[in-house]
Amino acid sequence: MINLWSHLNVKMADDVTYGENVFIGAGTVIERGVTIRDNVRIGANSYIGERVTLGEHLREFYHNPDYANPVTDIGDRALIRSGSIIYAGNEIGTDFECGSYVSIREFSKIGDGCSLGTLCDIQGYVAIGNHVRLHSNVHIGQKSTIKDFARIFPYVILTNDPHPPCAKCLEGPTIEEYAIVSTNAVVMPKVRIGRGALVGAKALVTKDVPDGKVVVGIPARITGDAADIFCELDLGYRPYPWGGG
Repeated sequence: MINLWSHLNVKMADDVTYGENVFIGAGTVIERGVTIRDNVRIGANSYIGERVTLGEHLREFYHNPDYANPVTDIGDRALIRSGSIIYAGNEIGTDFECGSYVSIREFSKIGDGCSLGTLCDIQGYVAIGNHVRLHSNVHIGQKSTIKDFARIFPYVILTNDPHPPCAKCLEGPTIEEYAIVSTNAVVMPKVRIGRGALVGAKALVTKDVPDGKVVVGIPARITGDAADIFCELDLGYRPYPWGGG
C-alpha cells in the first residue's frame, strides 16, 4: 500500500479505509467512515466529511478480474460533505464544494470554484465549467454540458434520451455561460440554453433558447429579454446585466 501523506500534516480518522496509490494533500482533514479507493488524488487543505466514498468502483469491477480503477483527481480546498459518493475517473478542479449525499458518476469533468447542493445527482460523462452553482436535488443526465457561471436551481432535470430507452444516441442539453435554469424546470435532450438566458420555474424546454432570452411555460416560449428584468423590490438594478444587448 502506497502511503503518500505521512509527513503532510493530514488529519485522518482511525477507521478510514484507503486503497493503493492514494495521494492526500497537506492540511487535509478526513472524517470517520470514509472510503478511498485505488488511484485517488485529494488536493491540499481539503475537508472530507463522514461516510464519503471517493473513487467508487465502476461497473467493470464486479465482473472483470483485470479491472484497474481509473484515476480520480480532486483539486485543492475541496469541501465534500457527509454521505457523498464520487465515482472513479472524475476530474474536479480547485475550491469544489458539495452538500451531503451528492452522487457524481464516472468520467465527469468539473472546473474550478463549483458548488453542488445536497442530493444532486450527476449521471456521468458530464462537462461542468468554472464557478457553476447547482442547488439541491438537481439531476444532470449523462453527456450534458454546463458552462462557466451557469446557475441551476432545485429540482431541475436535464434529460438526455430523445426516445427512451436508447443508450446509443444519448446527448444531454448544453447550458451556456451565465444562463439560469429555475426551479422544477425540465430541459429535453440536445437543447441549447443560450448565454445569459433565463428559464422560468416549471418550464418544459423542448427547443433551443436564444442568448439572453426569457422562456416560460409548457412547452416553454419566449416572453422577453433577461436584460430587461428589474428587481421587484425597486432597488434600481438589473439582475441579469449580461442577458442581452
